[in-house]
Amino acid sequence: MKAMSSLILTQKFLLDENVRIELLRHLKVKGYDVKFMPKSTPDSRLANLSKREKLIIVTNDEDFTDYSKDKVFCVVWLRIPQSDPQTLISSFVKLLSEFTSFEGKLIVLEPNNWEDFPLTEDVT
Repeated sequence: MKAMSSLILTQKFLLDENVRIELLRHLKVKGYDVKFMPKSTPDSRLANLSKREKLIIVTNDEDFTDYSKDKVFCVVWLRIPQSDPQTLISSFVKLLSEFTSFEGKLIVLEPNNWEDFPLTEDVT
C-alpha cells in the first residue's frame, strides 16, 4: 500500500487560472505537489514550466490541446461544467486512481470518464 501511494504522489500538477479552486484544495489536502498559475500567465510559460518540471497541466482551455509532446509534459483538458465542482473532484480522483502513464498524453476528462490521446510530435 505504501509503495502505491508514493507512486501516485509523484504526479505533480500545474493548474491553469481557469480551474476551480476546489480542485487545488483537494489535491493539496491529499498531499500532491500543485502549482496554481495567476491570471494572465501566458500559455507558453505554463507549457515551458510543465515540460521543464514534468508537471501535468490541468486546464479548461482548449488551446493546450494543440501543444506537442516536445513543448508540454501532459495536458488534462477538463470538459466538466464549471458549476459542478463535486463532479470535477470525483472525476479527477477516479482518473488518478485508474490512470498511471501521463507523460506525452492529452487526457480529455469528462464527468466520471476520460479519453487519452498521445500528444502530437513537433514537426518543425
